[in-house]
Amino acid sequence: MNPNGLNPEISVVVITHNRRDEVMRTVASLLDLPERPQIVVVDNHSTDGSPQLLAHAYPGLRVLRCDDNLGAAARNVGAAHVDTPYVAFSDDDTDWQAGSLAQAVRLFERHPLLGVLSACVVVGRQRTLDPTCALMAASPLASAEHPLPRLVGFMAGACVFRKTLFDATGGYEPRLFIGGEEALLSLDVLQTGYDIGYADALRVHHRPSLARDNALRRMLLARNAALVAWMRLPRSQALAATWHALKYACSDARPLDNLEQLWRGIAWAKRHRRPVAPFVLRLRSAVRKAESRHPRMSPGTWR
Repeated sequence: MNPNGLNPEISVVVITHNRRDEVMRTVASLLDLPERPQIVVVDNHSTDGSPQLLAHAYPGLRVLRCDDNLGAAARNVGAAHVDTPYVAFSDDDTDWQAGSLAQAVRLFERHPLLGVLSACVVVGRQRTLDPTCALMAASPLASAEHPLPRLVGFMAGACVFRKTLFDATGGYEPRLFIGGEEALLSLDVLQTGYDIGYADALRVHHRPSLARDNALRRMLLARNAALVAWMRLPRSQALAATWHALKYACSDARPLDNLEQLWRGIAWAKRHRRPVAPFVLRLRSAVRKAESRHPRMSPGTWR
């Protein structure tokens, strides 16, 4: 531990937007962790008094206030203020459980090939296993370098990064805002040669906030999937993802506005196209084949 009693190995970055009750509960939980992680809260231009209340309740807490709602890219702001070797991420409705962050540090130090750890997430009062984690645990990918199932994605609000890797990949793309925003970063992590591992020993409790727009989220998920595909995946997959996004764009109350935004987004994505290597595509293909044997989880359930 460093002189102020905080952990010099790992930090937690929390992002929040207009969820005062949720972020207060999450910060209180993080402050109670035996690992004593350094905590950075990034407020996405809340108007409900969240940053003021946090500053009043926890005078020593580092609270960063954004001038605009940056969505997922607010995590980049928090990570830029972290100087520990490892950084965990939490949403305002996800709580890391005691011992998980210490175990993450041990896994990283024992297995240099691991770049990202995705935790086991339990949901609600009943602590039901998140369906995504069941798929992750059943990943067909394995490694001789470590004992964890290898993944082609992770949960943005329940993961731990090597800080150097997060910095090297550039973090989250602001244009994606929110909704499947980890997909692009996952591809860029795999392209570096690092593994994403599913660590069942790391536990996160997700208390889903009632402050959400599921219809909007589903449309953003479809839009972002198309943009990511145009940036990193084969054109056949990009066309399929675009068709899927078109259906969601036309089903909303403002189809013309949605279509215009989608086409502008695709034009932008094409200018930033940098396809991943064949070995990354093979990893994705193996996972997709394995997941086709499992019941599909409902879209938009995470966060």
